[in-house]
Amino acid sequence: MPVPAGRTGLFPIGPTMPRAFAPGSPERAAATAAVERVRVESFDVPNLIDGAEVRTGRTHAIVTPHDHDGVLGQVHHGGAEQVRAAIDASLRAGQWWSRLPWEERAAPFLRAADMLEHGPWRERLNAATQLELSKTSYQAEIDAACETIDFIRANVENMLAMYDVQPGSLPGAWNSVEYRPLEGFVFAVSPFNFTCMNNLALGPAVLGNTVVWKPAESASLVAHLTMELMREAGLPDGVINVVHGNGPEIGDVALAHPALGAVHFTGSTGTFQSIWRTVGTNVASYRNYPRLIGETGGKDFIVAHPSADVDALAVAAIRGSYEYQGQKCSASSRLYAPRSLWPALRERLVELTESVVVGDPTRPETYVGAVINERQFRKHEAALAQARAEGLVVVGGDTDDSTGWFVDPTVLEVPDPHSSFITEELFAPVLTTYVYDDSDWEGTLRLVDESTRYGLTGAVFAQDAEAVAQADDALRYTAGNFYVNDKPTGSVVGQQPFGGARASGTNDKAGTVWNTIRFSSPRATKRNHLPATDYRYPHHQA
Repeated sequence: MPVPAGRTGLFPIGPTMPRAFAPGSPERAAATAAVERVRVESFDVPNLIDGAEVRTGRTHAIVTPHDHDGVLGQVHHGGAEQVRAAIDASLRAGQWWSRLPWEERAAPFLRAADMLEHGPWRERLNAATQLELSKTSYQAEIDAACETIDFIRANVENMLAMYDVQPGSLPGAWNSVEYRPLEGFVFAVSPFNFTCMNNLALGPAVLGNTVVWKPAESASLVAHLTMELMREAGLPDGVINVVHGNGPEIGDVALAHPALGAVHFTGSTGTFQSIWRTVGTNVASYRNYPRLIGETGGKDFIVAHPSADVDALAVAAIRGSYEYQGQKCSASSRLYAPRSLWPALRERLVELTESVVVGDPTRPETYVGAVINERQFRKHEAALAQARAEGLVVVGGDTDDSTGWFVDPTVLEVPDPHSSFITEELFAPVLTTYVYDDSDWEGTLRLVDESTRYGLTGAVFAQDAEAVAQADDALRYTAGNFYVNDKPTGSVVGQQPFGGARASGTNDKAGTVWNTIRFSSPRATKRNHLPATDYRYPHHQA
């Protein structure tokens, strides 16, 4: 990421490198021990309002998706009363937090990043991510440790880069821009699939905003531990207030409040559109027009040209489609393959898919864990039953709920390019293939562009430079993150700014200054050093 002028070297720049967890390594031993500690700790997760832990008695079990018998503790759900209290706490804290020098606001966040990178918090948050979200050690390390650290540091760097953008001045006056936080509170709604997306609450706060944070119901433990880390690092009470519970119950209160300053959301397209409609309905009642920042669904593509390298294509499809059970909004879930390559590609996909280990993600050999909960599992179970009935399964296609919510990594082949399997988001380790005639490359690019309502990520595989250029042009608005000869997942903070448009969100690019500015309300000030003493202009003189 760019370093603000005059501040070179102030903070570490560049991605935090993940550990490999090689056999016999100290990091593998530490990770295994941390998983066992978290597994038996029996958490009692409260709401957090103005620094007070609020337990309502409306408890829900915190479970491990890959083990029906694995209960990590319980979380207390809040309701309207807790949301109103959280809003009040946020507004009170905003009166002083927004006026602190940036160094004082940044200090607890940068301290938290260092504590996470170099201390026991790394193993602890990774372990919770493995158990609550069913991630492998490597996927948890990239998410809960590396990306969380990088987001926190990027937030500060981006804030300073924004502050450095100042207007010009002529002799006799000094012009400046103050980047104020928003007036009101930020309502942050984070998803279950990435611990690092707790940055939806952290990012606005470093700018001086105060936050009411509603974590995903299936990610309450990782949210709780994130706030424990922040409090230990010195984040003052009331800056970020957490209310767990049902989305509509919490959202109805937050979205109706006249002091709503912004919604920072990652989740489903349908939920974000519902939020947008609600804010539109209430627009006349707000003190300001709320900012709506959202990253939502995807039906992400890989389109292969006849010149593509089959082995590279197959590996990218496996990694892009199966990592974290396909529960990434960036996961590749539709593949357009040329007929000339399909026999060899199909054989390779079958071979690789059959080698993938499905099971407990805390075991080193596991590649695919469980989907997040029963509701998602039942949706996938029904979809794959339909795929089997229609004879679409190339490999995989089964589900198993005997010990956890397991969905087999699956490749489908559809004869209809408008099949729901290739146009609708499933959020599972399922890759749907459509085979096209080699001569119809341009028509296939139009098909990729027009078949779905989404515009998040996508990839083209081709050794032919002209084919890459054609895809780059034809798919210009089809993906906010576009990859050439690489899987369409795995964006790195500061390297591939992430976000898409169309039904995939507002494309405000998480971890960048373009996202930062959305949580700031600039004020321009002119200080006149030579005030006029005559109202008349020169042309008025006789």
